[in-house]
Amino acid sequence: MDERLVDLCSKKNSKVRIKIMSGHFATKHSHVNTYIDMSTVKTRHNNARETARTLVAEYLTNTMVDTIVCLKNTQVIGSFMAEMLSESTASLSGGNNISVVTPEFDSTGQIFFRDNNQRMIEGKQVLILTDSMSTGLMAVQAIDSILYYGGRVCGIASVFSAISKVAGMEVKTVFTASDLPNYKVYAPQNCNMCKDNMKIDGLINGFGCAKL
Repeated sequence: MDERLVDLCSKKNSKVRIKIMSGHFATKHSHVNTYIDMSTVKTRHNNARETARTLVAEYLTNTMVDTIVCLKNTQVIGSFMAEMLSESTASLSGGNNISVVTPEFDSTGQIFFRDNNQRMIEGKQVLILTDSMSTGLMAVQAIDSILYYGGRVCGIASVFSAISKVAGMEVKTVFTASDLPNYKVYAPQNCNMCKDNMKIDGLINGFGCAKL
């Protein structure tokens, strides 16, 4: 593990912890000055459960959920969210057999759902779940895909988000930009770190960071 990684606990739930590292990193849509390591909350069941508990509180009594679409390897969190939403007597989704679905990407990067999963989207109330958002472009892709297959997007949840809204919908998060006050996002063609000739430390995607 890189010694530069620093623990960051959520102000909403002290049992939810991520790690952050400063540097110059490239995502599919942007350059950022901080790598956020989500491996603990996405893979360890105790941490994933507490993350789910924090996010579920935003939807429990005010949102009907039939399906959770999990982006960037958030299926463990999504499964706990589905269980909590369906089993709570206070939940609007109580008793629902909530589907947890992972979409696919074609060769052009478009999101799609195979025939066997389309029935879990069509006519359903769909919650989008992701690990982090810097620009929201992937969430927009997910929204477009869900609408194409006849679903209704009822919410967007993210462990961390640098933005507060996507397509006019409020993003519910565990960590926000206020938790990382020095967090910066740049368009690749307008990156101040590139202009200062800072080398890129790594490439970030839903699986983590690949050092260069």
